[in-house]
Amino acid sequence: MFDRPPPSHPDAAEVAESVDRLCRLYDSRLAETGGDLSPEDARELKAMAAIYDLDTDRPSTEVWRDLRAVVTRQAPLDAKAPVEVEALTLLVVEDDPDAAASLTELLTEAGHNVVGPFHSAAAAEAAAALHSIDAALLDINLSGEMTGVELARVLTDRWAVRVIFISGDVAAAAKNADMAEALVLKPYNGAQILEAVARLSRTA
Repeated sequence: MFDRPPPSHPDAAEVAESVDRLCRLYDSRLAETGGDLSPEDARELKAMAAIYDLDTDRPSTEVWRDLRAVVTRQAPLDAKAPVEVEALTLLVVEDDPDAAASLTELLTEAGHNVVGPFHSAAAAEAAAALHSIDAALLDINLSGEMTGVELARVLTDRWAVRVIFISGDVAAAAKNADMAEALVLKPYNGAQILEAVARLSRTA
């Protein structure tokens, strides 16, 4: 199910530097103008937000808040030295059966212990109460009454579980990005999933 990353994949340090430069640029511009960007800067900001299908028909400060959340949690961290990723116990919650099976296989082959996969938040919450979980990979739109965002809140508040959102709902992911340590937007490949998990070791 997962595609190989393209041969000319940008260096992680270069990506991290570009994202950092972008953040400094727009943080500064919005601070200096009180959120009232020039027409050229506003158009540029909306063009970048449109890449992620974010709502651009709102104030620039709100657009940048969500865009910043997405790009900073998607970008690989700039690690000066390789970090050996320890084996983690990972809760997988994904209501697409094929995606769930592929995620489980990928993470298991990478040496991690997978709890799940679960398609509903209720089952995942029960499993988290019975197992010691290091981190959870959560889809946001799940079957059942509870969303992935609500599940993330329960996991972090009760058991301090670290969260990675995996979703095609960019708006919801951006709005709730402060609850997650990484975002992986659909469609994704295996390398992006493993990079998101590796962030947990680098930010521990």
